[in-house]
Amino acid sequence: MLIACPHCTAVNRVPDDRLVDDPVCGRCGKPVLSGQPVELTDATFDAVVSKTELPVVVDFWAPWCGPCRMMAPQFEKAAAALKGSAMLVKVNSDNHPLSASRFSIRSIPTMVMLRRGAEVKRLSGAFQAAQIVDWVAQPPTSRLRTQAAASAGASRPR
Repeated sequence: MLIACPHCTAVNRVPDDRLVDDPVCGRCGKPVLSGQPVELTDATFDAVVSKTELPVVVDFWAPWCGPCRMMAPQFEKAAAALKGSAMLVKVNSDNHPLSASRFSIRSIPTMVMLRRGAEVKRLSGAFQAAQIVDWVAQPPTSRLRTQAAASAGASRPR
């Protein structure tokens, strides 16, 4: 399984049976899957989400947002529960507007699940850890798959 380090963006090969064993990056030595959400920036976003084979769940948030602050500990619990099956990351939409605008984030908190950089599904609002874990485990609906395919095509340069 290829996992991009959320700290230095180096791509690491991690055997599937070692995903829950706190694998560390071969370049920077930091954990690539710690079971804790990692903050991404506009500079690191594409490299991490496009090169990671696990689903990446992005929490778009802002520090002034009350529901975002309420959901933060729940997102952390979900990250621990999903360790080895998904990478959970956060993007401060105020500090990193390019990443937020790329996915047309209109309200926060909004979670977007990506596979190899392509949107699979999204969910807006504040949720409990169990709800986040259940949402990640559910397959996308055909409507969402169609929307994701359309938005992926619309975002390609012509």
